[in-house]
Amino acid sequence: MRRVLPSLPSLTVFEASARHGSFTRAAEELNMSQSAVSKRIAALEDWLGTRLFERVRQRIVLTEAGQHYLSRVREALEIMEEATMETLAFRPGGLSLNIATLPSFGNHWLLPRIVGFTKQHPEISLNVTSRQWPFDMVQENIDAAIFYAEAPWPGGPSDLLFGEDMIPVCRPGLIEPEDVAALEMLPLLHHRARPRDWQHWLEQGELNSANAFRGSRFETFDMIIRGARYGLGVGLIPSFMAQEHINAGELDRPFARSMRNAGSYYLVHPEKKRHLSTLTAFREWILVEAAGWNRHA
Repeated sequence: MRRVLPSLPSLTVFEASARHGSFTRAAEELNMSQSAVSKRIAALEDWLGTRLFERVRQRIVLTEAGQHYLSRVREALEIMEEATMETLAFRPGGLSLNIATLPSFGNHWLLPRIVGFTKQHPEISLNVTSRQWPFDMVQENIDAAIFYAEAPWPGGPSDLLFGEDMIPVCRPGLIEPEDVAALEMLPLLHHRARPRDWQHWLEQGELNSANAFRGSRFETFDMIIRGARYGLGVGLIPSFMAQEHINAGELDRPFARSMRNAGSYYLVHPEKKRHLSTLTAFREWILVEAAGWNRHA
C-alpha cells in the first residue's frame, strides 16, 4: 500500500519552525539556510494544499490547520525517535526493557535497588519512566509497570509485590511523641489520589473528633515528604518511603501506630509481552527483592 506522506526532512523542518516560531532559528538548529527552510515549508504547504503558517511582520504564527498538524507530527516524530532508540538496542549484545513506575515508588524503592538488576544483567538496558495510572501500556509500548491497587490489574498478568503500611511523619520537633492534641491543631498533608487515608488512620485510633480532611493536597508522596520536611504539616506516607528520611534526621515519626492500607503494589505486563526474555529476567529479580522486603518490613 502506498502511503500518503510528505518527506521526513520536511516534517522535521516544520516541527522546528513551529517550536521556535521562526524560520531563522529553525535554520540555525538544523544547520540550514533560512531560505532553504522557507522553501521546505512552502513546498510542504503546496503538497498539503493548505497554509500552515501566517507571516505576521517578523514572526510566523501557526494557522488552525498548522496547530492541528503540529500536534500529530510531533507525536509521530517522538514515536519514530523512540522506535529508533529501541531498535538500536537490538545491536549485538544490546537488549532493552521499558518499565513504568509510580513516581514515589520508583524514587524510594525501585531505584535504590535496581543496581542489583543491572549487575546481574549488564546486557539489558532499562528505560524507566514515571507514570500515574491509568495509562495505555500497549499504546505507549511499556513492557512492564508497577502500580498500586486494591486488586490485581484486569488487563493482563500481574504479580503481587507487597502491601503498604502508612505512618505519620513531620519535621523534627514539630510534635512531641504521641501528642494527639498537637496533631489536632496542625494541618494534614494528603495525597490527592488517596483522599481518605487520614480519615482511616484517625478512625483506627478512635480519634474521630479530629477533622480528617483539613490541610493541603499533593500529587505525589514525594511532594508530601518535602512539605513535611519544610514544616507544612503532618504527612501520612508509606513506611518504606519514610525510613531513609527518618534515619537521616530529616523527618520524625511522632506516632508509633501504622495503618495497613487495602491496596498493594503489583508488577503487571501486557499478555503479548509475557515471553520477552528481558521481562522474564526483570520479573524474577523483582519478585526476589519484594520477598526480601516482605521478610524485613
